[in-house]
Amino acid sequence: MGTGHVFTSLNVLPGKELAKGVTMRPLAGEHVMMSYVDLAPHSAVPLHSHPHEQLGVVLEGEIEMQIGDERRSLRTGDAYVIPGGTPHGARATHERARVLDIFYPLREDYLTP
Repeated sequence: MGTGHVFTSLNVLPGKELAKGVTMRPLAGEHVMMSYVDLAPHSAVPLHSHPHEQLGVVLEGEIEMQIGDERRSLRTGDAYVIPGGTPHGARATHERARVLDIFYPLREDYLTP
């Protein structure tokens, strides 16, 4: 995104489909980025891993989250920390969910169309 300041709205950021029913909208600074993720009911982000550290918070709805071998049901206001290289995935329940993820370092794959 560059080194300057930015004012924007999450609603106007370009979206990228990660999986069927899962759309993310990234916003990046020079060293850190956040990703606003919408999950349709019963949609899922398959189990995966990446070298980036990831922190997240459920903004709306409920998800079932797996980090390593542990599974948890997370609701609005619940948060998580995922060390780089740790397998993880998520699934929305019967309702739509919104999650805010923070990554360090930048996920270049999220910044390309």
